[in-house]
Amino acid sequence: MRRVFAIPALIVAGLLSIWHPAPLMAAPTLDRYFTTSDGVKLHYLQAGQGPRTIVLVPGWTMPAWIWERQIADLSQQFRVIALDPRSQGSSQVAATGNDVGRHGADIGELLGQLGPDKVLLVGWSFGVLDSLAYLHTAGDAHLAGLVLVDNSIGEDPPPAAPKPGPPGPKLTWAQDMHRFVRSMFAKPQPPAWLDRLAAACLHTPEPVAKALLANQPPRTYWKDAVYSTRQPVLYLVRPKFAGQAGNLAAHHPSAETVVLQNLGHALFVDDPARFNHLLRDFAARRVWPKA
Repeated sequence: MRRVFAIPALIVAGLLSIWHPAPLMAAPTLDRYFTTSDGVKLHYLQAGQGPRTIVLVPGWTMPAWIWERQIADLSQQFRVIALDPRSQGSSQVAATGNDVGRHGADIGELLGQLGPDKVLLVGWSFGVLDSLAYLHTAGDAHLAGLVLVDNSIGEDPPPAAPKPGPPGPKLTWAQDMHRFVRSMFAKPQPPAWLDRLAAACLHTPEPVAKALLANQPPRTYWKDAVYSTRQPVLYLVRPKFAGQAGNLAAHHPSAETVVLQNLGHALFVDDPARFNHLLRDFAARRVWPKA
Protein backbone atom coordinates (compact mmCIF):
# COMPACT_ATOMS: atom_id res chain seq x y z
CA MET A 1 0.00 0.00 0.00
CA ARG A 2 1.52 3.29 -1.08
CA ARG A 3 0.13 6.29 0.72
CA VAL A 4 1.54 9.55 1.91
CA PHE A 5 -0.55 11.72 4.19
CA ALA A 6 -0.09 15.11 5.77
CA ILE A 7 -2.85 15.28 8.38
CA PRO A 8 -4.09 18.62 9.73
CA ALA A 9 -4.56 18.63 13.48
CA LEU A 10 -8.23 19.68 13.34
CA ILE A 11 -9.16 16.77 11.06
CA VAL A 12 -7.33 14.27 13.25
CA ALA A 13 -9.01 15.67 16.35
CA GLY A 14 -12.39 15.12 14.73
CA LEU A 15 -11.51 11.56 13.74
CA LEU A 16 -10.27 10.80 17.22
CA SER A 17 -13.54 11.99 18.71
CA ILE A 18 -15.38 9.49 16.49
CA TRP A 19 -13.09 6.44 16.53
CA HIS A 20 -11.03 6.60 19.70
CA PRO A 21 -12.58 4.36 22.36
CA ALA A 22 -13.51 5.61 25.76
CA PRO A 23 -10.49 5.41 28.09
CA LEU A 24 -10.22 2.26 30.16
CA MET A 25 -8.27 1.52 33.31
CA ALA A 26 -4.56 1.48 32.38
CA ALA A 27 -2.79 -1.83 32.89
CA PRO A 28 -0.14 -1.84 35.63
CA THR A 29 3.40 -1.25 34.36
CA LEU A 30 5.96 -3.79 35.56
CA ASP A 31 9.75 -3.68 35.64
CA ARG A 32 11.40 -6.61 33.91
CA TYR A 33 15.04 -7.55 33.28
CA PHE A 34 17.00 -10.00 31.17
CA THR A 35 20.70 -10.66 30.67
CA THR A 36 22.15 -10.51 27.17
CA SER A 37 24.45 -13.11 25.67
CA ASP A 38 27.44 -10.88 26.49
CA GLY A 39 26.43 -10.53 30.15
CA VAL A 40 24.71 -7.12 30.26
CA LYS A 41 21.56 -6.71 32.38
CA LEU A 42 18.88 -4.86 30.41
CA HIS A 43 15.65 -3.40 31.75
CA TYR A 44 12.29 -3.08 30.08
CA LEU A 45 8.80 -1.99 31.06
CA GLN A 46 5.85 -4.29 30.46
CA ALA A 47 2.12 -3.59 30.59
CA GLY A 48 -0.95 -5.31 29.23
CA GLN A 49 -1.54 -8.89 28.15
CA GLY A 50 -2.32 -10.97 25.12
CA PRO A 51 -0.57 -12.42 22.09
CA ARG A 52 -0.34 -9.10 20.22
CA THR A 53 2.80 -7.34 21.39
CA ILE A 54 4.13 -3.88 20.63
CA VAL A 55 7.82 -3.29 21.40
CA LEU A 56 8.94 0.34 21.78
CA VAL A 57 12.58 1.39 21.37
CA PRO A 58 13.54 4.94 22.45
CA GLY A 59 16.14 7.30 21.01
CA TRP A 60 19.72 8.21 21.87
CA THR A 61 20.30 8.15 25.67
CA MET A 62 16.52 8.17 26.26
CA PRO A 63 14.77 6.01 28.90
CA ALA A 64 11.98 3.54 28.20
CA TRP A 65 9.51 5.61 30.24
CA ILE A 66 9.49 8.41 27.65
CA TRP A 67 6.85 6.14 26.04
CA GLU A 68 4.68 6.38 29.19
CA ARG A 69 1.65 7.80 27.35
CA GLN A 70 1.81 4.99 24.80
CA ILE A 71 2.24 2.34 27.50
CA ALA A 72 -0.77 3.60 29.46
CA ASP A 73 -3.03 3.84 26.40
CA LEU A 74 -2.01 0.94 24.18
CA SER A 75 -1.68 -1.58 27.02
CA GLN A 76 -5.48 -1.54 27.27
CA GLN A 77 -5.46 -3.53 24.01
CA PHE A 78 -1.95 -4.96 23.56
CA ARG A 79 0.96 -6.27 25.54
CA VAL A 80 3.35 -3.31 25.43
CA ILE A 81 7.08 -3.58 26.02
CA ALA A 82 9.38 -0.53 26.25
CA LEU A 83 13.10 -1.29 26.20
CA ASP A 84 15.89 0.57 27.96
CA PRO A 85 18.76 -0.05 25.49
CA ARG A 86 22.11 -0.94 27.02
CA SER A 87 23.70 1.94 28.94
CA GLN A 88 20.38 3.82 28.93
CA GLY A 89 17.56 4.29 31.44
CA SER A 90 17.58 1.55 34.07
CA SER A 91 19.73 -0.82 32.03
CA GLN A 92 23.30 -1.60 32.98
CA VAL A 93 25.99 0.78 31.70
CA ALA A 94 28.07 -1.54 29.56
CA ALA A 95 31.78 -1.30 28.85
CA THR A 96 31.27 -2.80 25.38
CA GLY A 97 28.57 -3.07 22.74
CA ASN A 98 27.64 0.60 22.69
CA ASP A 99 26.93 0.65 18.97
CA VAL A 100 23.89 0.14 16.75
CA GLY A 101 24.95 -3.37 15.74
CA ARG A 102 24.95 -4.63 19.32
CA HIS A 103 21.80 -2.63 20.07
CA GLY A 104 20.13 -4.50 17.22
CA ALA A 105 21.32 -7.82 18.64
CA ASP A 106 19.91 -6.82 22.04
CA ILE A 107 16.51 -6.25 20.42
CA GLY A 108 16.70 -9.75 18.97
CA GLU A 109 17.52 -11.24 22.36
CA LEU A 110 14.64 -9.32 23.94
CA LEU A 111 12.24 -10.73 21.35
CA GLY A 112 13.55 -14.18 22.20
CA GLN A 113 12.59 -13.55 25.84
CA LEU A 114 9.06 -12.52 24.89
CA GLY A 115 8.00 -15.75 23.22
CA PRO A 116 7.29 -17.06 19.73
CA ASP A 117 4.61 -14.57 18.65
CA LYS A 118 5.55 -11.92 16.11
CA VAL A 119 5.70 -8.35 17.39
CA LEU A 120 5.08 -4.86 16.07
CA LEU A 121 8.46 -3.16 16.51
CA VAL A 122 8.42 0.63 16.97
CA GLY A 123 11.67 2.61 16.89
CA TRP A 124 12.05 6.34 17.41
CA SER A 125 15.05 8.49 16.48
CA PHE A 126 18.17 6.44 17.26
CA GLY A 127 15.75 3.58 17.96
CA VAL A 128 14.99 3.61 14.22
CA LEU A 129 18.63 2.73 13.60
CA ASP A 130 18.63 0.10 16.35
CA SER A 131 15.50 -1.48 14.84
CA LEU A 132 16.90 -1.44 11.31
CA ALA A 133 20.19 -2.92 12.56
CA TYR A 134 18.15 -5.78 14.06
CA LEU A 135 16.25 -6.22 10.78
CA HIS A 136 19.43 -6.07 8.69
CA THR A 137 21.08 -8.84 10.72
CA ALA A 138 18.22 -11.06 11.85
CA GLY A 139 15.58 -10.57 9.17
CA ASP A 140 11.86 -10.16 9.82
CA ALA A 141 10.84 -13.66 10.95
CA HIS A 142 9.85 -12.31 14.38
CA LEU A 143 8.19 -9.13 13.11
CA ALA A 144 4.50 -8.64 12.40
CA GLY A 145 5.18 -5.05 11.38
CA LEU A 146 7.59 -2.16 11.73
CA VAL A 147 7.04 1.49 12.70
CA LEU A 148 9.88 3.97 12.16
CA VAL A 149 9.50 7.36 13.83
CA ASP A 150 11.28 10.55 12.73
CA ASN A 151 14.72 9.56 11.58
CA SER A 152 16.43 9.08 8.25
CA ILE A 153 16.12 5.59 6.76
CA GLY A 154 18.77 5.99 4.07
CA GLU A 155 16.28 6.99 1.37
CA ASP A 156 16.75 10.01 -0.85
CA PRO A 157 17.08 12.87 -0.28
CA PRO A 158 19.68 12.70 2.50
CA PRO A 159 19.07 14.99 5.48
CA ALA A 160 20.43 18.49 5.07
CA ALA A 161 23.55 19.24 7.05
CA PRO A 162 22.76 21.31 10.15
CA LYS A 163 23.53 24.99 9.83
CA PRO A 164 26.03 26.22 12.41
CA GLY A 165 24.54 28.70 14.84
CA PRO A 166 26.24 31.72 16.33
CA PRO A 167 28.96 30.89 18.84
CA GLY A 168 27.76 30.74 22.42
CA PRO A 169 29.18 29.96 25.84
CA LYS A 170 30.80 26.56 26.24
CA LEU A 171 28.41 24.21 28.02
CA THR A 172 29.10 21.34 30.34
CA TRP A 173 27.85 17.91 29.27
CA ALA A 174 24.94 18.16 31.71
CA GLN A 175 23.98 21.62 30.41
CA ASP A 176 24.19 20.40 26.83
CA MET A 177 21.95 17.43 27.59
CA HIS A 178 19.36 19.65 29.27
CA ARG A 179 19.34 21.84 26.17
CA PHE A 180 19.11 18.78 23.92
CA VAL A 181 16.12 17.44 25.85
CA ARG A 182 14.23 20.72 25.60
CA SER A 183 14.91 20.93 21.86
CA MET A 184 12.85 17.80 21.14
CA PHE A 185 9.45 19.33 21.82
CA ALA A 186 7.38 21.87 19.92
CA LYS A 187 4.77 22.00 22.67
CA PRO A 188 5.41 23.04 26.28
CA GLN A 189 6.19 20.21 28.66
CA PRO A 190 6.23 20.45 32.48
CA PRO A 191 9.62 21.73 33.66
CA ALA A 192 9.88 19.03 36.35
CA TRP A 193 9.20 16.35 33.73
CA LEU A 194 11.89 17.80 31.44
CA ASP A 195 14.38 17.84 34.32
CA ARG A 196 13.54 14.22 35.11
CA LEU A 197 14.05 13.28 31.47
CA ALA A 198 17.40 15.08 31.28
CA ALA A 199 18.53 13.34 34.47
CA ALA A 200 17.61 9.99 32.94
CA CYS A 201 19.58 10.80 29.79
CA LEU A 202 22.61 11.61 31.92
CA HIS A 203 22.56 8.01 33.16
CA THR A 204 24.41 7.32 29.90
CA PRO A 205 28.01 8.49 30.48
CA GLU A 206 29.35 11.05 28.04
CA PRO A 207 31.94 8.71 26.43
CA VAL A 208 29.27 6.04 25.90
CA ALA A 209 26.79 8.53 24.46
CA LYS A 210 29.40 9.78 22.02
CA ALA A 211 30.40 6.24 21.11
CA LEU A 212 26.82 5.51 20.09
CA LEU A 213 26.98 8.32 17.53
CA ALA A 214 30.36 7.33 16.12
CA ASN A 215 31.22 4.83 13.37
CA GLN A 216 27.79 4.73 11.73
CA PRO A 217 27.32 2.44 8.71
CA PRO A 218 26.77 4.04 5.29
CA ARG A 219 23.26 5.24 4.46
CA THR A 220 22.74 2.27 2.15
CA TYR A 221 22.81 -0.03 5.20
CA TRP A 222 19.58 1.47 6.53
CA LYS A 223 17.89 1.57 3.13
CA ASP A 224 18.80 -2.05 2.43
CA ALA A 225 17.34 -3.03 5.79
CA VAL A 226 13.98 -1.33 5.36
CA TYR A 227 13.57 -2.66 1.82
CA SER A 228 14.47 -6.19 2.92
CA THR A 229 11.10 -6.71 4.60
CA ARG A 230 7.68 -7.23 3.06
CA GLN A 231 6.01 -6.93 6.43
CA PRO A 232 3.89 -3.77 6.76
CA VAL A 233 5.95 -0.65 7.47
CA LEU A 234 4.70 2.69 8.81
CA TYR A 235 7.01 5.71 8.58
CA LEU A 236 5.87 8.60 10.82
CA VAL A 237 7.89 11.78 10.35
CA ARG A 238 7.99 15.55 10.49
CA PRO A 239 8.22 17.56 7.23
CA LYS A 240 12.05 17.44 7.27
CA PHE A 241 11.79 13.77 6.20
CA ALA A 242 8.87 14.23 3.79
CA GLY A 243 11.06 13.54 0.75
CA GLN A 244 12.23 10.22 2.17
CA ALA A 245 8.64 9.40 3.10
CA GLY A 246 7.46 10.02 -0.46
CA ASN A 247 10.15 7.81 -1.95
CA LEU A 248 9.53 5.03 0.55
CA ALA A 249 5.80 5.03 -0.16
CA ALA A 250 6.43 5.04 -3.91
CA HIS A 251 8.96 2.21 -3.97
CA HIS A 252 8.24 -0.08 -1.00
CA PRO A 253 5.21 -2.31 -1.69
CA SER A 254 4.33 -2.72 2.00
CA ALA A 255 4.99 0.79 3.30
CA GLU A 256 2.80 3.74 4.08
CA THR A 257 3.87 7.06 5.52
CA VAL A 258 2.40 9.96 7.44
CA VAL A 259 3.94 13.44 7.60
CA LEU A 260 2.88 15.19 10.80
CA GLN A 261 2.88 18.96 11.04
CA ASN A 262 3.74 21.33 13.89
CA LEU A 263 5.27 18.75 16.22
CA GLY A 264 8.73 18.35 17.69
CA HIS A 265 11.10 15.43 17.24
CA ALA A 266 9.43 13.59 20.15
CA LEU A 267 6.14 13.80 18.30
CA PHE A 268 4.56 10.98 20.30
CA VAL A 269 4.98 13.16 23.42
CA ASP A 270 3.84 16.39 21.76
CA ASP A 271 0.62 14.76 20.52
CA PRO A 272 0.18 11.33 22.11
CA ALA A 273 -3.50 10.99 21.17
CA ARG A 274 -2.77 11.44 17.46
CA PHE A 275 0.29 9.18 17.56
CA ASN A 276 -1.51 6.44 19.48
CA HIS A 277 -4.47 6.57 17.12
CA LEU A 278 -2.22 6.21 14.07
CA LEU A 279 -0.39 3.29 15.67
CA ARG A 280 -3.59 1.53 16.71
CA ASP A 281 -5.13 2.09 13.27
CA PHE A 282 -2.05 0.72 11.51
CA ALA A 283 -2.07 -2.34 13.76
CA ALA A 284 -5.76 -2.98 13.06
CA ARG A 285 -5.57 -2.50 9.29
CA ARG A 286 -2.17 -3.84 8.35
CA VAL A 287 -0.51 -5.79 11.15
CA TRP A 288 -3.28 -7.80 12.80
CA PRO A 289 -6.37 -7.29 10.60
CA LYS A 290 -9.58 -8.98 11.61
CA ALA A 291 -10.48 -11.99 9.52
